[in-house]
Amino acid sequence: MAGFTRTGRAYRVITALGMAGALTVSLALTACGGGKEGGTSAGSYGFPEVKQDEKAEITVWVDSDRVGAATAFQKANPGVPVKVVNYDGSANGSNSFRTKMQLFDRAGSGWPDVVFSTQNNDAAWASQKSGGKQAFAAVLNEGLVAKATLDGFTPGSLNPCTVEGKTYCLRNDLAQAVLWYDKSLLTKFGYAVPTTWQEYQALGEKAAREHPGYIVGTVGDAWTPEVFFWASKCQANGITGPKSVTVDTTSNECRRAASMLDTLIKNGTAPNISVFTPEFVKKYSGKVLLMPGPAWYAGAIFNNPQSLNVPKGRLGVAEPLAWQGETAVTGNVGGGTWFISSHSANLKAAQKFAEFVTTADDYQVNVAPGYPAYAPAADKWIKKQESSGYYATGLQPIVKAGTEIWDGWGSGIFSQEAVWAKTMTPAIAGGKSLVDLLPQWQQAIKNQAQVEGYTVK
Repeated sequence: MAGFTRTGRAYRVITALGMAGALTVSLALTACGGGKEGGTSAGSYGFPEVKQDEKAEITVWVDSDRVGAATAFQKANPGVPVKVVNYDGSANGSNSFRTKMQLFDRAGSGWPDVVFSTQNNDAAWASQKSGGKQAFAAVLNEGLVAKATLDGFTPGSLNPCTVEGKTYCLRNDLAQAVLWYDKSLLTKFGYAVPTTWQEYQALGEKAAREHPGYIVGTVGDAWTPEVFFWASKCQANGITGPKSVTVDTTSNECRRAASMLDTLIKNGTAPNISVFTPEFVKKYSGKVLLMPGPAWYAGAIFNNPQSLNVPKGRLGVAEPLAWQGETAVTGNVGGGTWFISSHSANLKAAQKFAEFVTTADDYQVNVAPGYPAYAPAADKWIKKQESSGYYATGLQPIVKAGTEIWDGWGSGIFSQEAVWAKTMTPAIAGGKSLVDLLPQWQQAIKNQAQVEGYTVK
């Protein structure tokens, strides 16, 4: 998405250059910030530091949805010079964050001071040395970020940021999946809110017969496996060590989710269309009965004039669905992470920025669309959202779902979203059965994991 320019003495927003794939791109981007390799000292934060300059401008990389975070920071800290670069945030497993940092490693300069990523697996690579250079990510829990601040994050939320006891990033928001629904439509059609996946499938089959054109979910986004297969305890991403993973997509837990989706895809109630396309908005506005999906769907899709724009008083939220006879678990769909560069020449300003955008009420409570990972902000966010009168129900299911994320999926270097988008989405579009595709999915995961040096069981 194109960036925009905000004039001001200390604040600029520019568009990131295209996907870094050539040395000329690397050289062009070296002017985007960060210190130069060399002249480092041992540092007091657990990594070598370049010479510090507390007046130096910091460069921060954000996706289009997080430009508001930078705006809020500048408003609260007008004396801190910030240059904001708009890039894709590694959305859908594009891997642009890692690719560009590798180019800067080779160039020996140009690293941004702070980076936002939509992915939760970046700490796995950003914590490791690359091309003979020190790791991109600064260690945060050895003095750079106060222990009291780190302790304020929701228990477990920093797990994807932690590698061998060291914390390398801060979570922006939690992305636990819940069941969103249109209360007005369900009442109109006489449908009850399902509590199990079996009831969910049955409702989808009934809607296809009685109200064709209405939907109960989608499979058109790269995070489809996190919504449906993670919630079914499908062991597609069992990270068991720094370089080991267990992959088994042929289990009953995987097959039941695939079979359910096959039924709903075939009858049209789970279309293979991304929720972020004009086609989806045009075709399904006012026709979404149910939608299993992350907490951030609230502001990104439903209460968004540029998307479904569900009217006030209609949108309800229920707890994650359970498979009959089992306790409900949920997947985690992104949530976003903020990294501070170990190469930064102004760590003080970079730390101030990263801490502000993850903990400050000015952004996380008043502006952010998703459920904050920082617990004090999360409590206030829930109260603010409920007081708006927009929702047809209370939002406590979102809070509860945050404790029900299944720990059988890990945060490895490779992206499950990228594997799914490349392997499964086109096959679904071609009319192939998800059940039949499970072995192909398993092989694709195995291949990608091995490329990254994983031992696959």
